[in-house]
Amino acid sequence: QSTVCEKIMELLGQKEVDHRQRKVLILSQDSFYKVLTAEQKAKALKGQYNFDHPDAFDNDLMHTTLKNIVEGKTVEVPTYDFVTHSRLAETTVVYPADVVLFEGILVFYNQDIRDMFHLRLFVDTDSDVRLSRRVLRDMKRGRDLEQILTQYTTFVKPAFEEFCLPTKKYADVIIPRGVDNMVAINLIVQHIQDILNGDICKWQRGAMNGHGRTYKRPFPEQTESSSVLAAGKRSHLESSSRPH
Repeated sequence: QSTVCEKIMELLGQKEVDHRQRKVLILSQDSFYKVLTAEQKAKALKGQYNFDHPDAFDNDLMHTTLKNIVEGKTVEVPTYDFVTHSRLAETTVVYPADVVLFEGILVFYNQDIRDMFHLRLFVDTDSDVRLSRRVLRDMKRGRDLEQILTQYTTFVKPAFEEFCLPTKKYADVIIPRGVDNMVAINLIVQHIQDILNGDICKWQRGAMNGHGRTYKRPFPEQTESSSVLAAGKRSHLESSSRPH
């Protein structure tokens, strides 16, 4: 899902824009991992802590931060070190933007947070692709292959099936094949451009049914995790019938 968000930013021409001037920004759920106790950190260093469980996240801080962003406030987002499994003292300052892409594996799990989003996207990627990407990512973080595979079979895959995959039902749009699905990504990019230009998005309006809800219709064609679009201070991605 992070790869999809990065591609969207690239196509919108926002990656090279100064962070104070960006109209679109990415915020990751990974920034909101809880501060671990000494015992939990010792387990994490051995690959024995479940970072894919809903309880691994600081949902209160996440909700407060998102609420402040939607209200157009400048916020400080935690910085998480995935090598030491620690929340650093330094924070990242996030300035107001028109559109916020909030991505993560369990962004739809908590209802209070889920109801804040104006458009919900689920990036659907083959399990082999998810595993290969995780191996490459974690090896760059200094972890050995055996630990990565053990953690995947013990925690990651079971947590995906129990917690992440069921939240697919909350998605307004499903994007099969992730970043390889340029048809879907280009449609999302056009949708954001319509918002930034102040235009009425015909794609969104056409997806509405008689009760003001969106159809859960997949884009052309096959799961990684959830990726979502949340509105910033000056625009909304869905009609006012969505709870805020």
